[in-house]
Amino acid sequence: MFRHLLSLNESNAGIRCDSAGTIDTHAGNPPDQRMRETLERRGIRVEGAARKIVAGDFERFDLILTMDDFNRREVLALAPNPSGRAKVRPFTDFCRHHEHNEVPDPYYGGASSFELVADLIEDGCHGVLDHIETLLP
Repeated sequence: MFRHLLSLNESNAGIRCDSAGTIDTHAGNPPDQRMRETLERRGIRVEGAARKIVAGDFERFDLILTMDDFNRREVLALAPNPSGRAKVRPFTDFCRHHEHNEVPDPYYGGASSFELVADLIEDGCHGVLDHIETLLP
């Protein structure tokens, strides 16, 4: 969703984003079919494959977002130093219209669970982009 948002404005061309998990169980797999269908109904093309976060991510990226408290603890444990830990933020900190402390895992829920997650992600992505734009020269 964030890549889609970036693609809507050429001035965002210098912003890089990636997605990673804290376990490698799904590494190499495409996103969940139900989430792809949810996003594609919203006109968002879904590509990519799962990967596990690595120590180098703390040097490659200025902001590392986590979806829930468990993932936040896992990511913080991987951070190589205080500077790396300072880059880790809860994704929901950037949501402006939804008051959730975590993005729930929709895996065992029905279609409405995927819709809620898509709503949260869309909301948060707009907030992340606004945040990044305030940091750009």
